[in-house]
Amino acid sequence: SADGDRNLSLDSIPMGLPMSDPTAWATAMNNLGMAPMGMTGQPLLPDFDPALGMMTGIPPINPMMPGLGIVPPPIPPDMPAVKEIIHCKSCTLFPPNPHLPPPATRERPPGCKTVFVGGLPENGTEQIIMEVFEQCGEVIAIRKSKKNFCHIRFAEEFMVDKALYLSGYRIRLGSSTDKKDTGRLHVDFAQARDDLYEWECKQRMLAREERHRRRLEEERFRPPSPPPVVHYSDHECSVVAEKLKDDTKFLEAIQTLLTWIERGEVNRRTANNFYSMIQSANSHIRRLVNEKAAHEKEMEEAKEKFKLALSGILVQFEQIVAVYHSASKQKAWDHFTKAQRKNISVWCKQAEEIRNIHNDELMGIRREEEMEMSDEEIEDPSEMKETEESALLSQVEALKEENDSLRWQLDAYRNEVELLKQEQGKASRDEDTTKEQQMKLLQQALQGMQKHLLKVQDEYKKREAELEKVREDKLKIETLLENLKEQESSTSRVCACSQEKECPVEKTLSNSPVKSEREVLLVGIISTFLHVHPFGASIEYICSYLQRLDSKICTAEVEVLMTRLQNTFRQELSGVGASLEKRWKFCGFDGLKMT
Repeated sequence: SADGDRNLSLDSIPMGLPMSDPTAWATAMNNLGMAPMGMTGQPLLPDFDPALGMMTGIPPINPMMPGLGIVPPPIPPDMPAVKEIIHCKSCTLFPPNPHLPPPATRERPPGCKTVFVGGLPENGTEQIIMEVFEQCGEVIAIRKSKKNFCHIRFAEEFMVDKALYLSGYRIRLGSSTDKKDTGRLHVDFAQARDDLYEWECKQRMLAREERHRRRLEEERFRPPSPPPVVHYSDHECSVVAEKLKDDTKFLEAIQTLLTWIERGEVNRRTANNFYSMIQSANSHIRRLVNEKAAHEKEMEEAKEKFKLALSGILVQFEQIVAVYHSASKQKAWDHFTKAQRKNISVWCKQAEEIRNIHNDELMGIRREEEMEMSDEEIEDPSEMKETEESALLSQVEALKEENDSLRWQLDAYRNEVELLKQEQGKASRDEDTTKEQQMKLLQQALQGMQKHLLKVQDEYKKREAELEKVREDKLKIETLLENLKEQESSTSRVCACSQEKECPVEKTLSNSPVKSEREVLLVGIISTFLHVHPFGASIEYICSYLQRLDSKICTAEVEVLMTRLQNTFRQELSGVGASLEKRWKFCGFDGLKMT
């Protein structure tokens, strides 16, 4: 029967075990997946589990047993693979030595379904090969060679992994020991065009599905298309003209008008209607300008309100900081406790930091306004020097004011130092250290103010010198302008005469299609190249040849030159459909007759 052909027969077992050995007989019956039974029909092992098909102390069933199409379980890396004897109908497979390294294989090709099997017996036939390897899965084709190897193609990729399990096995046909009936199998991946083609088809199908999925996603998130624009008619024209006068419907009407003009609806009959609609669109510009001016006015008013509010906040901060400073003076400071003094000093630092931040913000707003004013002044080129002089004068005045303020601060510091010197004799010994520290700080502040004052004076002198230089430059520029005007009047006459003389020469130069010696050389080289190629050549092929001679030549330059010389070069289309190609041909001999 078919089952008897597939499974192991007792007559073909070359094991030679006696029937009286119950353990060996039970192992053989367990490998067949049957309950171990004795000759009398009684179970040899009482602990056999028919659900598992195995018993305690006996290795599991071989995954490559004939008639079983299962994948071998994964083997842990730290545990060596134990292979067993495989019995087929007309041959036997003996496992390799487990201590030997695993057989080497090549890199797996993509979509591999074909294996190379070497080391076959000389007397091996396709029927025997089919009998051995059909256990791994459905075999589509076997290509056997006369040199003891073959190629086997399976239906699925996972079947190749099962076939590789047989690599290293020794095969023996029947019970013969002849060399022609034995061999050592070597199974490896094989690279087949059919496998690669099917894999590429599968990849293309997956790519198409991915593109289709992305297209659906894009279409799902794409905004809806705008409604179609109505066709032009007198009634629709009157409706659009009314909408153009309405501010709420102007955008829709102007889009309709633009579409009509682009479609070519303007003709002699409708020109007046379109002119009236364009005129109403032009009147909408005035409304837009007025609206922009109103918004700018509101923005300026808001800026002014913000600036006034910020200046008021700064005044209040200054008063609060003045309160902290007055509380820190000796008369009031002595009456506070240590905790109160600490809190007052912390509050003073915080208030000064916030005041400085707001002050910087206000100064930044003023600077922006000054920059805007200066930009407006720079736009007038005739007043450039005057604006520079006014800027220098304003800087000089600012430096003067800063100088005066520094002097006043210096006087105030000196008065404070004198008051501290007067109060120093009245203070107790405990406060001597604090007074000395304050004196040192004040002296350092005085030194810094003096240095700053000297710097300001030096800058003031430099600004005055720059102002004098600017005035001298202004006088020089005025004299140069007068000289330039005189030279322009004289050169204009000379240019008029020279232009009259050069006109005929320019006309002759402009009429010639070749404008330089380099273009003449290019024309000669291209003509020679195309003469050698009578069926024409593409512009990329021509440019690749020219770039070997000069790498600076570009495709656009060559194409423009060849289009100018229509009597020398002619462009033709060759091919059909996707293979359509533009080719250039040399037609100088025909062009010579025509010209």
